[in-house]
Amino acid sequence: MRRRIDGGSSFERDYGYSRAVVQNGFVFVAGTTGYDYAAMTLPEEAGAQAEACWRTIAGVLDEAASSLEQVVRATYYVTDRTDAEAVLTVCGRVLREIRPAATLVVVAGLLRPEMKVEIEVTAALPPAA
Repeated sequence: MRRRIDGGSSFERDYGYSRAVVQNGFVFVAGTTGYDYAAMTLPEEAGAQAEACWRTIAGVLDEAASSLEQVVRATYYVTDRTDAEAVLTVCGRVLREIRPAATLVVVAGLLRPEMKVEIEVTAALPPAA
């Protein structure tokens, strides 16, 4: 069974994707930037953008009946290698005890120039009780 989760971003509707897809015991969360999707605002600093990414991802995982503790893979995209330390510090705090398989990639850019970080995760669904 496949279930889509809408995160409330106009990007999803406009660009034809889901914030997350739940299928085969996993939650596949799309690349998530630091936008507050209700207000469509974005913090300027990369670390603050990473914090906002994790808030969105945690909410999506909760809606999918999973959690950050179930994250098994994470990919971090940054547009400037000098922002990597700030982003990784946030990711380390959020995932310190979870420690998923993770990769950081420095990219030439994201969809909009103000976007400095994007985070994509895969999480397991917890076993049925």
